[in-house]
Amino acid sequence: MAPSLLSADFADLRTDIASMEDAGVDLLHLDVMDGHFVPNLTFGPFICAAVRRCTDLVLDAHLMMTNPERYLEPFAAAGVDAITVHVEAACPLPETLRRIGDLGLKRGVSLNPGTTLDRIEPLLADVDLVLVMTVQPGFGGQSFDEAGPEKIAALAALRQRHGWSYAINVDGGINDQTARLCREAGADILVSGSWFCQAVDRAAAAALLRGD
Repeated sequence: MAPSLLSADFADLRTDIASMEDAGVDLLHLDVMDGHFVPNLTFGPFICAAVRRCTDLVLDAHLMMTNPERYLEPFAAAGVDAITVHVEAACPLPETLRRIGDLGLKRGVSLNPGTTLDRIEPLLADVDLVLVMTVQPGFGGQSFDEAGPEKIAALAALRQRHGWSYAINVDGGINDQTARLCREAGADILVSGSWFCQAVDRAAAAALLRGD
């Protein structure tokens, strides 16, 4: 599972990340928002570089940005391992994904709850991960989109049918109950923000999300 650093304690980020590592998380999810593509503003490459200095965990930068193609090199230089961009963004998506790969990073594509799979199907052979949003991106603590598992199952079926290798990530409203629905549908990585970060026992919370 992957905690969303959007819910981390930024006053003591190193300690909070160490707590996540101790809980046995698999990677860290970095929610980058530009205040334009979504109505919120978070952080950029400078904070990602600080996170990189705190941990050896895989870092997935989720760029909720109108023009993510303008910032690929700075995020790569910050030390992230993967960059995920939105199909709804105003960028040349195939070229942007190629550039991410050329930078030596995992290539991710994300889609919002209201976006259908046909928008990303032409890209699926060339991506390393697909991020299914089960809330409208922009703010943490929202309710889970009940249509999410159906979309996850369809992605899993496409992957099996074509022999593709992308991981299926899910982000939004993930807790112990919704995690089970997503796992059963075929999700590989579950992103949890407020539910995981507010847990008294983070190791137990991570185990619940993974279904251990």
